[in-house]
Amino acid sequence: MDTIFALATAQGKAGVAVIRISGPQAFAAASVLAGSLPAPRKTGVRLLRDGEGALVDEAMVISFAGPASFTGEDVVELHLHGSPAIVRRVMELLSDCDGLRLAEAGEFTRRALENERLDLAQVEGLSDLIEAETEAQRQQAVRVFSGGLGDQAEVWRSRIIRAAALLEATIDFADEEVPEDVTPEVVGLLEQVQSDLGHEIVGSKVAERLHLGFEVAILGAPNAGKSTLLNHIARREAAITSDIAGTTRDVIEVRMDLKGLPVTFLDTAGLRETDDHVEGIGIQRALQRAEAADLRVFLTQPDEELLLAPVEGDLVYRAKADLLDDDVGAISGKTGAGTADMLDSVFAVLSERMQRVNLASKERHRVALLRAKDALAEAAIQVSAGPDRYELAAEEIRSAARALDMLLGRIDVEAILDEIFSSFCLGK
Repeated sequence: MDTIFALATAQGKAGVAVIRISGPQAFAAASVLAGSLPAPRKTGVRLLRDGEGALVDEAMVISFAGPASFTGEDVVELHLHGSPAIVRRVMELLSDCDGLRLAEAGEFTRRALENERLDLAQVEGLSDLIEAETEAQRQQAVRVFSGGLGDQAEVWRSRIIRAAALLEATIDFADEEVPEDVTPEVVGLLEQVQSDLGHEIVGSKVAERLHLGFEVAILGAPNAGKSTLLNHIARREAAITSDIAGTTRDVIEVRMDLKGLPVTFLDTAGLRETDDHVEGIGIQRALQRAEAADLRVFLTQPDEELLLAPVEGDLVYRAKADLLDDDVGAISGKTGAGTADMLDSVFAVLSERMQRVNLASKERHRVALLRAKDALAEAAIQVSAGPDRYELAAEEIRSAARALDMLLGRIDVEAILDEIFSSFCLGK
C-alpha cells in the first residue's frame, strides 16, 4: 500500500501540530527529515532538516512499528511547533519523498479497519467520539469505540454457532442412533440470543436519540409565553416575542447541553384554529414536530382548548406565572419562575430513558440486529418441527451469523464505507 501522511491536528496556529505518517516507507521518510528515529513507542527530540541541511524545526518524534499501531502499519508522528509555515514546509518535504502521498479523508482509520485493528462498529464509535458535544455522547461513543458492541456480538455469535454445530452433528449422523436429543439446548440458545437482540434493538432507538440529540417541544396557545420561555432557556433572543398572537410561524430550535445530555428545545406556533394560510402551515409543522418529539412541555391557560391535548408523560405547566396570584405549577419565561424546576423535570425524564441506552446506535446496527433476530425466530420454528427440518434451521442460523458479521463489518460493507469515512478529517 502507499505510504500516506496528513496533519492530524487542526489547521491554524497552535502550540503543537502533529503530522502522522503511515505505511511501509513511514520510517524511511521520517528518517530523511529527522535522521535516526527513536525506538518504537519511545519519544525523542530531533532536528528536522530539508534536503540542503537547513533547519526546519525541532520536533518530538514517536514511532510505532506495525502491527502494533493504530493503522496496523509502521507509523511515525512528528510533533511540531504549531506554526502554519512549519507545517506547510514539512508537508512539502514529505510530498517530495518517493512513494508518499497525502492521505484521503478517514484513510488512517480505514486502514485500521482493513488491518483488523478496529471493527466497523468501533470505526463508527470513533466518529461519534470525535463529534461528541456532551458528556453523555462522549460516554456512549467511548463504550462503542472500546469494542463493547463487537464483544457482545461475539458472545451472541458463539452461542448461535454452538446451536448450529449441534444441529449439524445431528444431520451428519442422521442414519445412526444419536444418544441425546439436542433440541432443548438448541432452543434455549436461540431464545437467549433472541431475547438479547430484542433488548438491544429497543435500546438502539434511545441510543440513536442520544447521538442525534433529544427534542423537547414547547406547546401551547398563541401568546402563552412559549417564545419568551425559549429565550430564557437559551439566554438569548432566539425567538421573536410580541403581544400579538400568532407571531411564531415556524419551528425555532435551540440546542443546548442539559447536564450532559444533548437537548434541542423547539418553540412552535400557537395551537389554534386559523384562517391565515401561513400561520396554518406553521401550526401543521408544530403538530408534526410535537408528534415526533421525545418530550412535550405544555403551557396552558384557563378555559382554552388546544388542537393537541396533553397525554400521560407530557409536562404540563400553567402559563405566565408572573401574572398569577397563585404560581403553583406555573412557569414564566419573563421572570424565570419555575424554569429551573422545568429543566430538572426534563432532565429527569430523559435520564430515565437513558437507562435503556444500549451499544447499538445506528440504523445500520438496528437493521442487522433485526435480520439476526428474525432469522433466529424462524430457526426456532424449524427446530420445533423436528429433525427433518434441522437443515432449514441450520441455514437460518447461518443467516443470523452473517447478519452479526455485517454488524461488525466483516462482510458486505463496501457500500457504506465511503459514507462513513467521508465525515472524518484527513489526519484521521
